Amino acid sequence: MPAERESTRERLPAGATAAGRPRATRLDQPRPPRRRLLPEWDPDAFGRLSERIARFLGTGRFIVWMTVVIIVWITWNVAAPRHLRFDEYPFIFLTLALSLQASYAAPLILLAQNRQDDRDRVNLEQDRKQDERSIADTEYLTREIAALRMGLGEVATRDWIRSELQDLFKELELRSADGHRPGVFPAEHPGGRDVNDH
Repeated sequence: MPAERESTRERLPAGATAAGRPRATRLDQPRPPRRRLLPEWDPDAFGRLSERIARFLGTGRFIVWMTVVIIVWITWNVAAPRHLRFDEYPFIFLTLALSLQASYAAPLILLAQNRQDDRDRVNLEQDRKQDERSIADTEYLTREIAALRMGLGEVATRDWIRSELQDLFKELELRSADGHRPGVFPAEHPGGRDVNDH
């Protein structure tokens, strides 16, 4: 009996890495893609193709080629020998072909317009954000310029200092012309003491 248990232990691995247990899905790895019944396509590639077709349908070249094909079709089915005609006078096959072309052209044009609308919406959003940033930058610069102007109003400029020094120099010249001893302080007494000192 103990020998059978040991052989069973050797055959069935235990622990976190047991190979015999069904593995749970790992969270650190992406899931494998599921099989789908419907065919898959790249919507961006299909959208680019629809835009190319819509651009071609909107050109004069397409109208000229379609007109040439219709004229050749009608001429062949009217003027060719009866056994070579494939679409007799009511031109039912031509009507079917044109309605089929129109039924495919309309959704392709709508898809191309939707893609263009999406691009326009993204561009408008980017323009709006850029405008908001520009307005915010302009307001910031306006506030900074106003602050600088206010600060410059309190700063002594070179012209103001020059005019003050000229006024002081003129006052000193007037005092020296009156016979007063030029001094730094106007109330200074010749004895070295102020007039009001006791």
